[in-house]
Amino acid sequence: MIDTTPGGAVEHAAALLGSLAEREVPLAPLTTYRVGGAARLFVRIGSLTDLEQVATAHLATGLPVLVIGRGSNLLVADSGFNGIAVTFGEAATEIGITGLDVVAGGFALLPVLARRSAAAGLTGLEWAVGVPGSVGGGVRMNAGGHGSDTAASLVDVDVFDLRLGQRCRKGAHSLGLRFRGSDLGDHEIVLSATFRLAPGDVASSEREITEIVRWRREHQPGGQNAGSVFVNPSPGALAAGQVIDELGLRGARIGTAFVSDKHANFIQATEGGTAADVHALIEMISERVWSERGIRLRSEIRLVGFDGAER
Repeated sequence: MIDTTPGGAVEHAAALLGSLAEREVPLAPLTTYRVGGAARLFVRIGSLTDLEQVATAHLATGLPVLVIGRGSNLLVADSGFNGIAVTFGEAATEIGITGLDVVAGGFALLPVLARRSAAAGLTGLEWAVGVPGSVGGGVRMNAGGHGSDTAASLVDVDVFDLRLGQRCRKGAHSLGLRFRGSDLGDHEIVLSATFRLAPGDVASSEREITEIVRWRREHQPGGQNAGSVFVNPSPGALAAGQVIDELGLRGARIGTAFVSDKHANFIQATEGGTAADVHALIEMISERVWSERGIRLRSEIRLVGFDGAER
């Protein structure tokens, strides 16, 4: 009989993964918050066979699988992640351009994708230069900004389904893409994405990219954060940062976490800080906005390991 307790499941999965699995790997250095605990098991994916092995361990033990892309919208609890965390090698960062089509690996950086496509004389992805995440994460949350988003040019994605243990191709129309969200489940890993762009002017695209970078540096803070914490409650009409600011929460602090003085929708962590403080500040802001403005803020941040559940 298989031991289904958390510890037993980890040991069973470790046995199934063999030399692929590393134990107690800190996840903080892999996230932009740079706080949080370790993954019980960690796998660096180098091939489709590795993914199939992870799927086998997942199905046999029920342990959750967490894909660590660029860690730019991820907050891991200080107690860590009781499952299998996976990351990908350099092969998953490749970008290919044929005509108007751009195929990018799921681990490719969105800013790199923006610059590569612009340099090739294609337009439509300039906005991505301001999103410090991966293509896979961008598809999953329909990342966007500056008047456009992933859905505007996405054609299809190559997905690995952990439940089926195999890959499949899905058209953009089937992904349920919406403002900062999609219907992709945790069991679906984006291996690559195809974008169809329009002919553009290199100089014009480069000017637009330069302007986006300038605007972001001027209006958004650097340091240990994960970008905007909350989805705008009414895109184009009411911004989450505006609501938070109106409640006097700019600069609010809980322990080692604080609301940025530069942008009220950014929560900063400090060096040596804790994920618990960041989480507590997120919860406090959510409760204040609900109680005082009657608005339910939706988090853009994926919370892992808090109270035994993800949100």
